[in-house]
Amino acid sequence: LDGQEFYSCSDDGLIRLWSVSGSTKTDNDGGSPNHGPLQTWRIQGSFKSIDHHWFDPVFATASDESVNIWSPERTTPIQTHSNLWGSDDTVNVVRYNPAERSLLAHCSLDRGIGLHDTRAGTALQKTVLKMRSNCLEWNPMEPMNFVVGNEDYNSYTFDMRKLDKPTKIYKGHQGAVMCVGWSPTGREFATGSYDRTIRIFQHKQGTARDIYHTKRMQRIFTIHFTSDHKYLVTGSDDTNLRLWKAQASAQIGQKTAREESALQYRQTLVKKFEHLPAVKRISKSRKIPRVIKKQTAIAQIQKESAERKQSNRVKHSKPGTVEFKSERQTTVLRKVD
Repeated sequence: LDGQEFYSCSDDGLIRLWSVSGSTKTDNDGGSPNHGPLQTWRIQGSFKSIDHHWFDPVFATASDESVNIWSPERTTPIQTHSNLWGSDDTVNVVRYNPAERSLLAHCSLDRGIGLHDTRAGTALQKTVLKMRSNCLEWNPMEPMNFVVGNEDYNSYTFDMRKLDKPTKIYKGHQGAVMCVGWSPTGREFATGSYDRTIRIFQHKQGTARDIYHTKRMQRIFTIHFTSDHKYLVTGSDDTNLRLWKAQASAQIGQKTAREESALQYRQTLVKKFEHLPAVKRISKSRKIPRVIKKQTAIAQIQKESAERKQSNRVKHSKPGTVEFKSERQTTVLRKVD
């Protein structure tokens, strides 16, 4: 909570507490500072995710057996959620709600997204999607909403009060979405994918406003906005951290009043005439890798073929036997209370 310590977990079943500035403990012989862990916890199994509470000195872990709530003052979990809705599958993501102190969300390998009440120690509800979700993050400004990145190349936002269908679908990636990160403003989020691209989505638009990629960057597994909303930090499979501008064309450094006025004028012009085809083509155009472009074209052909097939099925079936369902309605397979 004070920003001087952090927790880590790993597949070897260990949780470690570390100090940012190094441990205050000293070696027995030399008196030099020891930079090892301050404290260690162990379970029989492996950890997949960890998240600290926003206000209280407790943290939650996701393992191959259960969701556990820990206190730094105890060596065993103070609360355990196992056999979740009759499923013993591995939980791969766990996140605390930034506003509700006792609300916890998780994603599991059985394609489920579940909510927990840590105050009552009970599981609230769960929804099962078509494919597995790899990541989950709460909206910091609208804490009733959260976004998940899925194996079907899409991201979905959900309202925790109504989990029977997503509120919005965000498309564009040609690989599994491995990580998501909200902007501090809560108005947009960034996703990192197995297709080695980063996309920035506005929360009310289903297509990305910007796409980042480099030749050397590999699959992206973590992404975060900085607190001032000006930069993105990503970690990829090539063992590199990269710093990106949240607005690709933004000028770094202090701008004069004249430059600021000219920038606002240009942005107003673009917004005023964005409905025109020529302006829309220029403002929305982004250079993407040739492989991604080819995969996008193939995916578009497959989508049109599926829609045509469904249209023919509805047209030539007995009236009332086959109904058209939107993509949002078919994303969720079932809801479990």
